[in-house]
Amino acid sequence: MAIQWRESLSIGVEAIDDQHKELLQQFDGLLSACKEGKAIGELGGLLDFLSRYVITHFNDEEAIQRRHRYPEYEDHKKEHEAFIVRVKTLQKEISEDRVAVHHVMEINSMLLKWLTNHISVVDKRLGNFLQTVKQ
Repeated sequence: MAIQWRESLSIGVEAIDDQHKELLQQFDGLLSACKEGKAIGELGGLLDFLSRYVITHFNDEEAIQRRHRYPEYEDHKKEHEAFIVRVKTLQKEISEDRVAVHHVMEINSMLLKWLTNHISVVDKRLGNFLQTVKQ
């Protein structure tokens, strides 16, 4: 199963769309590693990437929301914070117990839900709002 960028995921902010593309590309790399039976070896690197990258991405997204006084800012920020906490929790578990198959399954599930819900629903609402503000 490959996951790829679709224009329907675009929120209309090039910098944010480019960051979403990078997130999808990283997740697709994990899916490919799963297919090849190498996911356990790749998971730590993906979590390290996520812990660094999403902070930048979320900060960029939240700055845009504040600048345009996005009415759903607080709820959106809480979703970001919950995602960061989950990634850090998984990193801690892995550093203490090593990577296990259940971690791979959990990350796959978490990322798939995040990508399908957060980007295609929550971020899309942000994009729609930004389009109305520009008009």
